Amino acid sequence: MMLRSLFVDFNSYFASVEQQLNPALRGRPVGVVPVLAETSCCIAASYEAKALGIGTGTGVAEARRLCPDIAIVLADHAKYVEMHHRAVAVVDTLAPVRQVLSIDEMECELTGRWQQRERAVELAERVKAELLTQVGECMRTSVGIAPNTLLAKLASNMQKPDGLTVIELHELPQRLYGLKPKAINGIGPRMVQRLERCGIHTMAQLYAAPRELLRTAWGGVAGAEMYDKLRGQWYGPRETVAKSLGHSHVLPPDLRNPAGAFAVLNRLTQKAAMRLRKQNVYATSMSVHVRCRHGYGGGNGQMVGDDRAAQVGETQDTAFLLHTLEQLWHSGLHLLRQPVTVGVQLHGLVEAGQHTGDLFGFAEAAADAVNASTAPAPTGSLSARVAPAKDRRKLLAAIDTLNGKHGKNTVYFASAQAGLDHAPMRIAFNRIPDLASER
Repeated sequence: MMLRSLFVDFNSYFASVEQQLNPALRGRPVGVVPVLAETSCCIAASYEAKALGIGTGTGVAEARRLCPDIAIVLADHAKYVEMHHRAVAVVDTLAPVRQVLSIDEMECELTGRWQQRERAVELAERVKAELLTQVGECMRTSVGIAPNTLLAKLASNMQKPDGLTVIELHELPQRLYGLKPKAINGIGPRMVQRLERCGIHTMAQLYAAPRELLRTAWGGVAGAEMYDKLRGQWYGPRETVAKSLGHSHVLPPDLRNPAGAFAVLNRLTQKAAMRLRKQNVYATSMSVHVRCRHGYGGGNGQMVGDDRAAQVGETQDTAFLLHTLEQLWHSGLHLLRQPVTVGVQLHGLVEAGQHTGDLFGFAEAAADAVNASTAPAPTGSLSARVAPAKDRRKLLAAIDTLNGKHGKNTVYFASAQAGLDHAPMRIAFNRIPDLASER
């Protein structure tokens, strides 16, 4: 087998973007946080900060203790998405990008003569150099080259920062023995436990395990594929259909109260509903979660909270989902004190081509419930009163068009007023946000 995968992984991506866009941060320890509060934690750290023991998950107070001069920067995900698109465009001119795996990872398939080691390394060096020249001198990358994506990603992690590592077929499995199974993408804490129940604790044991044992550990064909991938077998990207979408947010200190949490949940619900329409899918259920420092008023400071869920038919109607949110909130979530994080998730997504119309009047009932009590709306917002169900589809499409053309919050439902400037766009591990609809 020839080398077929060239994997590009940006080093300390969020922090590197901040250093690239702000020269005053270059060479300094930098921590990127979701909210400017001493109780927050770093979601990214520059290599200067990592050298001092500061990394993802380090609290701001602890980071300041380890490095009093650390620069704490509020995350700006729109900048990271824009830089991502620039980087993909640069790489794509040298080697067609086969798949984007996350905001800071992409893979190119090597074909023809580029599958030879010398030429693959030459191409990788050109990619790294062009990124530094065209995207920025702080945008260092680690590149892995291997017979398939899994091995190339492992290779990219072997030398950081600014590395270039090749794993050839004849080097297997010895090149992997220094790693732990959790180094493989997709093997998280629960999967580690399942492997250990099968007697697999090390990479050598994982490699030596029979195919059927891995099928048992993974609970299906993914185990057989892992057996093949560890041996260099090539697999193309798997087509997957999202089963859910949602948003969560760490509340700033002034909104860590029930009213503030509910306002932000309204904002998150409106964003999620807009994404349903943008992706042309319908949700069949909705869940809401709230996490607090002290739960219902006691506790020892640990994060506790509660969840609620409800069936919603098949809908992408903002008013209906806001009404459902209100019901879930008043089913007990409103009793929680000192909320710190909140989130909304829409599940059971159905593509438009498989959508069944509203046979039982769910949307009409929601409209009646919303219209039962109206309230004055702030300028630029929609009042609580909504149009009949048959007209709301056009209304919601018009709202999406206005917000897409003139910017977020041009038109919005008034229930999100207090949280309007909060819950900004966030980057999930394996999804690049759409700037037009999620800013």
